[in-house]
Amino acid sequence: MEIHQLNAKHGWQWIMSGFYLFRKAPLVWVLSCFTMLLIAVTLAIMPLLGQFIFTLISPVFLAGLMYGCRELDQGRELELVHLFAAFKTNATPLITIGGIYLIGQVLIVGVVMMIGGSMMADMLLYGKRVDDSELMGAMDSMLTASLVAITLSIPLMMAAWFSPLLVIFHDIPPIIAMQRSFFACLKNFIPFQLYGITLFILAIIALMPYGAGLVILIPTVFASIYASYKEIFLGEKLNTKEEISPDSYQKATWSNVDEQPIEDTKGKENSAHINNDNTGNKEADKVQCTYCGTHLPKEEAIHVKNRYFCNEEHYQLYQSSEN
Repeated sequence: MEIHQLNAKHGWQWIMSGFYLFRKAPLVWVLSCFTMLLIAVTLAIMPLLGQFIFTLISPVFLAGLMYGCRELDQGRELELVHLFAAFKTNATPLITIGGIYLIGQVLIVGVVMMIGGSMMADMLLYGKRVDDSELMGAMDSMLTASLVAITLSIPLMMAAWFSPLLVIFHDIPPIIAMQRSFFACLKNFIPFQLYGITLFILAIIALMPYGAGLVILIPTVFASIYASYKEIFLGEKLNTKEEISPDSYQKATWSNVDEQPIEDTKGKENSAHINNDNTGNKEADKVQCTYCGTHLPKEEAIHVKNRYFCNEEHYQLYQSSEN
């Protein structure tokens, strides 16, 4: 499977394509994302274990949404059941991806705790208070640990970005899918930079009205993953142009106009079509004289043994030449 390298502008186009898919079924998108959020909150009731479980199954939910994106892209409808569709088809390899991602997160947290030291662990996990002199040293350690966490988290996210789609659409094993996802993101690092910066700005805007904009932004992000996958791995752009047939355009534009003139017009067109057919039939009924080559109507010709003659004289002359 070829990995296509794209220009920087495609990072913005993925977001626009994702918003286009959101507009095709906004209510179902919002309901699907709310359902997934509700599952995450429910699992969070179990301390630590619930977060681990959701991390394991999150690729399955993502794959289900990607099924829905493909349905929208092919002109069909998105349904809530798409969120759970991957549980019936590719649950095991998708949960494997979630497990690898979970292990990676645990290792990153371990490295961060080692860099930050025991003081940082006490502050984050137990809320321990420190004095001003200790706080300055703890802040330096936390800054270093944060940079390390970001540096290690980006490759892990790159490996997990496209892997669910490669599993469900191409039946690629989890490890290989994560490898290809990582190299696809690496090869398109520039458009992904624009993509990330744009999403960061949009997230700030979405959070301003009490976070209401996230209702649109979150589904758009999910749909943009499918748009980026289609361009990078399939070399195809998402079709965002509405194709309107002349009939539907006419009905939408002239819905308040009396339909009788349209029927009359169709009747005239049918009459013209019939006249043309009659003319064509007349042309088809003409034959050619075997002797002189003159064309004449079939009913006026003399028919003898699959041969036609324009008059009796030419028939006699033909007979004489044959003898």
